[in-house]
Amino acid sequence: MGRVRTATAGVRATARIHATGDGRGGTALPVLAGEGPLAPRRTRAGAGEARVVLVGAMSGPLGGDHLTVEAQVAEGARLRVGSAAATLALPGQAGGGARYDVRLTVADGGELHWLPEQLISAAGSDLTVRTRAEVGAAGRLVLREEQVLGRAGEAPGRLTSRLTLRVAGRTVLDQELACGPGAPGGWDGPAGLGGHRAVGQLVVVRPEFAARPVPARLLGEGAALMPLAGPAALVTAVAPDALRLRRLLEAARADLG
Repeated sequence: MGRVRTATAGVRATARIHATGDGRGGTALPVLAGEGPLAPRRTRAGAGEARVVLVGAMSGPLGGDHLTVEAQVAEGARLRVGSAAATLALPGQAGGGARYDVRLTVADGGELHWLPEQLISAAGSDLTVRTRAEVGAAGRLVLREEQVLGRAGEAPGRLTSRLTLRVAGRTVLDQELACGPGAPGGWDGPAGLGGHRAVGQLVVVRPEFAARPVPARLLGEGAALMPLAGPAALVTAVAPDALRLRRLLEAARADLG
């Protein structure tokens, strides 16, 4: 049952996506469920791969909301998840900050491509995003995150984003970025975003990276690639706008194959 937003309390809603092998070389989705503003929809599948799009059924997240998306990929399953539109963080009548939790689990022999559209931090909003990915030693993951600070011509809201990656039970990445009003000083300076208004990261986990780590290097202006302490690689990028950020991250994804 969906959740109803009220003037005094934010929405609490969860979407769940479970992917398993169907025994015929394809991928089944025994669990595909959402509440409130989180509406996962299956779309046309690729060869052996299930595809899901998250459709925003309501505006948000607004202040006071707490939204959670969980995706689990079992051995032998392949799943690609995107979103129908950008996520827009807005201030809400309930007051206080909003939370958006993403929990990803990929078993050995499973593969997940997590490729949502951008998250836009509108003026006056206060959003904390927490993404946690747990990948088996023989699992595969491609994860793209993009944050845009403010709509055109407006100041950003407060955005705190934390990304944690564990591979085979070992933490290989745990990073946090805070931007906007009230964030620690210097977030927009030369040691931070340097005046850019779009920031993103691309994480790629592949078993073959354990034997052949990717070399650290620059990927054009505003992007860098570095190996992680495990079968994984991280691309970080900053750009003046969402379009340029997407081009940087998609070029990196193609470069990593």
